[in-house]
Amino acid sequence: MRQWLADIAYETTSGPKRIRETFYLPTQKDVRREVSKRGAYVLSIREYKRSPAERVLARSSWWQIQLLRGIMFRSSSTSPGVALWKLIEIESNPMRQNILAPAREALSQGLGVIDALKTLRIFDRSTIAILAASEKANKLREGIPHAIETITQKRKNTRAMGGTMAWLGFDVFSITQSLFWGKDLVLKWFHDNKPTDPQELAEFDRVVGNLELLWNVLIVTALAAGATLIWCILSFFYNRGKKDWPTARFVRSIPLIGAYLRDLGFADSMSVCARMIRGRVPISDALLQASESTNIPDIATYWKEAHDDLGRGVSLGQALDREPLRRNERMELAGLSDLTQLATIMDAIAEMRAQAGKTKHSLIVWLAFAITGLYLVIAFGSAIFGLTVMNMSLDSMMGGLLGGAM
Repeated sequence: MRQWLADIAYETTSGPKRIRETFYLPTQKDVRREVSKRGAYVLSIREYKRSPAERVLARSSWWQIQLLRGIMFRSSSTSPGVALWKLIEIESNPMRQNILAPAREALSQGLGVIDALKTLRIFDRSTIAILAASEKANKLREGIPHAIETITQKRKNTRAMGGTMAWLGFDVFSITQSLFWGKDLVLKWFHDNKPTDPQELAEFDRVVGNLELLWNVLIVTALAAGATLIWCILSFFYNRGKKDWPTARFVRSIPLIGAYLRDLGFADSMSVCARMIRGRVPISDALLQASESTNIPDIATYWKEAHDDLGRGVSLGQALDREPLRRNERMELAGLSDLTQLATIMDAIAEMRAQAGKTKHSLIVWLAFAITGLYLVIAFGSAIFGLTVMNMSLDSMMGGLLGGAM
């Protein structure tokens, strides 16, 4: 499904009338077919692309929370789908109208509120899964505060991580900039003031060569790390809502960060599944919805394989007792006896995984401090070492001057 902007011509009693409408359909042929049903003619069709400003607004946590709160407040006296429709109808800001256009088209075609929210492509998979689970339990209005709390917590984690990385990045940038701009001046001075003694000259050239190599390695390392970080940030921003993509696989391959993301993925999916079980959603549907709540492939595979085993007649405990769950988690699931107990166990696992994620988050921050500190120590140490090389050159110059005077 894609968003299209079509210029359409209608025949009226006063002559042809040209208007522009938004359609949310798979292909251009579908758009032309829809326009023909209305007895109109297509003048031009183009796929709508959001501007950078619209992307920033749509994918900001502030906008997501405001939209969910608007649905929650208006759904007290009507259905959530009607509440979203009214919210779209009263919107007067053109930028927000463009963002909400796919949801309006989806609702006009008879789709539900969750499908309409999916078309916006602004919520991550865990948030959509929480809302879908609440809707399946006929408690969407009660589930919205939980989704808002999840968005808020993720925003706090992102800000904490971003603030730490920004501070460390500023330190590294300052040192790297000093090395980048001062390297050529310092090395030029060394080459212009070499010792005259042959033995000292050989030692001097070796030391200056190693120093130049070290500074080049430090600069290239800092530039590569900065480019990789920027690439990851932009990739995650533009690919939000997708199941998997190369940058996400690269980030998950980093040991500590991959484990941190898996903990968060299990915390979200376990919480979603527990919520649906308490809402009396069929267990097979709950497992499938849990697999859709995460973009971590091995976690999604866990839920799908459990669903498949359950469909083959395997007991629920055995179906859920599999990797990548930890040993203690598998032992608790293997001995369950009813669905009420299962919901309690899943909530406990979600809480433990969330706590483990917080611990790994702290470790990532401290490890970043340690790596940055090591980089700064090497940079400062090489600068101090450069002063000793300068003293070597000065001593040789002074020795030559004194020898010439005597």
